[in-house]
Amino acid sequence: MKLATRTTKIAASPTLHMVATVKALKAQGETIFDFAAGEPAQHSPECVKQAALEAIQGNFTKYTAVTGIDDLKDAIIETFQRTHRLDYDRSKILVSCGAKHTLYNFTQAALEAGDEIIIPSPYWVSYPDQIALTGATSVILKTEEASHYAIDSALLDSLITPRTKAIMLNSPCNPTGSMYDQHTLECVAELALRHDLLVVSDEIYEHLVYDGHQHVSIASLGPDIAKRTLVVNGASKSYSMTGWRIGYAAGPKDLITAMGHIQSQSTSNPNSIAQKATVAALRDGQSFITNMRQELSAQRTLMVDRLNAIPGITCPMPRGAFYALPNVSALFGRRHAQGTITSPSDLAHYLLTEAKVACVAGEPFGAPEHIRLSYTPGLSVIEQGMDRLASAIQALE
Repeated sequence: MKLATRTTKIAASPTLHMVATVKALKAQGETIFDFAAGEPAQHSPECVKQAALEAIQGNFTKYTAVTGIDDLKDAIIETFQRTHRLDYDRSKILVSCGAKHTLYNFTQAALEAGDEIIIPSPYWVSYPDQIALTGATSVILKTEEASHYAIDSALLDSLITPRTKAIMLNSPCNPTGSMYDQHTLECVAELALRHDLLVVSDEIYEHLVYDGHQHVSIASLGPDIAKRTLVVNGASKSYSMTGWRIGYAAGPKDLITAMGHIQSQSTSNPNSIAQKATVAALRDGQSFITNMRQELSAQRTLMVDRLNAIPGITCPMPRGAFYALPNVSALFGRRHAQGTITSPSDLAHYLLTEAKVACVAGEPFGAPEHIRLSYTPGLSVIEQGMDRLASAIQALE
């Protein structure tokens, strides 16, 4: 069958592929220590489940407005005002089927062949593929582990051309766990305003920050940059609602309207029951976030300390999100019975087959010397998984 050329520009999500592989192995009776999945271990808050039950019992099961129900838009508006002192009205809010869907709507509404969008590396795996589907080009802005993956504003400025349409930000970042401080964001905002660029700010992990660090939204830096920023967020991470599939965006009215038109011709409205559940999350779920963040902080410390104790592995302490990104390049060239470790993909395969430890290789994230592990499992799982990982590394020759 002859398929559209665009399908040759992308591949299946490597993170979701690993998740599916792990589930298949578990179904076969294997015991897998799973550090690949990008979702919290906690179940969704009780207030969320109760709101969903009430929606079902109240027969809230028909189509809704394509761009989201007013009650949820109002809860999102309240949240932006409370957390960042940002003011939006309903016409500047779009509710979609997850933050990934929100980002896809953006790329389809804003980008086309010939456009360029700058992405700091390492980056979330779906950014370049979604951009490629539009015919636009991802321009990679290299950041360094030694500087906590900070953006070099001079390097960013040097990458801007007449074809540059937007800058993509993700803070806290998947996969690095790094965050952009206010000074860095002010420099990015100045460049965006000077060159008439959009800023896409993926803030899905904004509540999951540790050690006293504070998340800053670039849109909160002033009305001028707010008018040029699309803020992307959702319920999946902070409220452990990955399966409910609710994401949302706030931004310029024209862009939000165009994204809504794209959505109207693809998925139509997000799930009606999940929308009601998300209203409860945003209005009543703050204590859930506080408790989950405390658990994640302890799990983060344990995993990173254990990783750094393994010869050949170094891992900075992430400031946000729930991923560790250890540098494993010192292991390249080491051998095992089936071959030689030459890349993160080789190491990830070896750890899964020999140690039953699941992680994700760094190459699809633009991190060719790293692997990504999620520290969302409980402390005992992390302890056992790190024991297995350490033994597998020690067995390499």
